[in-house]
Amino acid sequence: MSETIGEMVLPGTYIDVRAEGLIGVGGISTGNVGVVGTAKRGPVGEVVLLGSYSEALDTFGAYDAWPSSNTENALSLTRALEQVFNGGASTVYAVRVANGAGYVASNTGKWNVKVGTTNTFVLAAKTAGTWANDVTVTLTPDSLVSPTQVTLTLKLGQQKEEYVGNTAEVLFNAVNAGSALVNATTLDNPTKGSLPDSVAKVAGTLTDGVPYTSADAKGGLDALANQPVNIVVVAGKDSGSSTNFGVGAALLQHLDATETDGRERIGVVGADSDTPASITVPGTTGRLILVAPGMVADDAAKTGANTNANLPAAYTAALVAGRLASTPVQVSLTNKEVPAVSVTKEYTRAELKALLGKNVFAIKRDLGLRALKGITTDNGAFKQISVRRIVDYAKAGVRVGSNPYIGRLNNARVRAALKATLDGFLSGMVLDEMLTGYTLDVTATRQQEINGIALVTMTLQPTFSIDFVKVIMNLE
Repeated sequence: MSETIGEMVLPGTYIDVRAEGLIGVGGISTGNVGVVGTAKRGPVGEVVLLGSYSEALDTFGAYDAWPSSNTENALSLTRALEQVFNGGASTVYAVRVANGAGYVASNTGKWNVKVGTTNTFVLAAKTAGTWANDVTVTLTPDSLVSPTQVTLTLKLGQQKEEYVGNTAEVLFNAVNAGSALVNATTLDNPTKGSLPDSVAKVAGTLTDGVPYTSADAKGGLDALANQPVNIVVVAGKDSGSSTNFGVGAALLQHLDATETDGRERIGVVGADSDTPASITVPGTTGRLILVAPGMVADDAAKTGANTNANLPAAYTAALVAGRLASTPVQVSLTNKEVPAVSVTKEYTRAELKALLGKNVFAIKRDLGLRALKGITTDNGAFKQISVRRIVDYAKAGVRVGSNPYIGRLNNARVRAALKATLDGFLSGMVLDEMLTGYTLDVTATRQQEINGIALVTMTLQPTFSIDFVKVIMNLE
């Protein structure tokens, strides 16, 4: 839309402002992390936006103590989120998943609120999971002789909710209007005007849906497909391809599908072994980072003198994902510190060389814990993580900059304005040292004009990081 100023400032001179000349490229996200995993509470299959680890605990509950065996049964989402935020991430899209074969969505904690022997209504935990075992529900009358109202109290740790009413219906409505813990259901009409006098826990076994399979992980990844995510982690899953524990194939499928849809992202996955020769590499792609070895981390659920736990590389991957999220796209993770307590295996020089041969993102001990080389599993142009991120950033910027032009005139003037918008964005990338140079052209043939097509052609020259410094000494 153009703006015409009709007032004559100079004789015979009018001003016509074309809006296309004012279009720029807005902000582009580069550090949004998507995490999929199991938890004891929270909605299943829904994306939850988190800004801190405390929000993660409030939504999904604390993780359990790390087991000495059957580690695939350990709750993985909150534990991975702890490492993601420790790494420096600030915006996380989390999805709780559960094993459909061992998890029933309706199997929530339930309590019957009674009038005499009649269940006047039922309290059901808002989300399924073992967290409901820790909820206590009590009913306290205002008088033991002739009560006129009762107080319904719900407690979970330090969280406490109280609802006061003189009838079952009043309590029922109050709970549904304000409770963050339970829903009130199945109100009994004959007794809804009476005063409840007792509450009873309904017997049942609560489960968290662990272990979860690659198919369950795929469901969580599908929920993240349309979210503005740049980095993806499947909590607790390694690079193998086994039905129960490996997720490499499902993650690669997700990365390919989102790239096709124009929602490019990078997956970070832990190796299925700390031994270089035994590591499974899911695929040679510039969109996958394969991390080794496992890490030693403080376990908040453990008690005693030693609260450390030896976690598999899947959780090292979560830490690396957080570190990547807090790093500008043009900055390589090569030689960057990794904020872990320790690693489960310290590699020799020969082992590090073997890991580089497999394009594994290895953590080494060298003045602390550091990334050996910031690489993906690609063998070609996108081997450096920073190059992959720079190109993705450029593609996102071109989409953002081009979008306001869709529906405008397809003529030389508007195409020149589009080129100016994109040229300003790419020039900024050069100034920020993401690119050393580029070429750009916006064209359309007569037939493309008729079909409403403008063709953007660009060639990018990313800035490459220094992977090593070669030192030559002459001693005389």
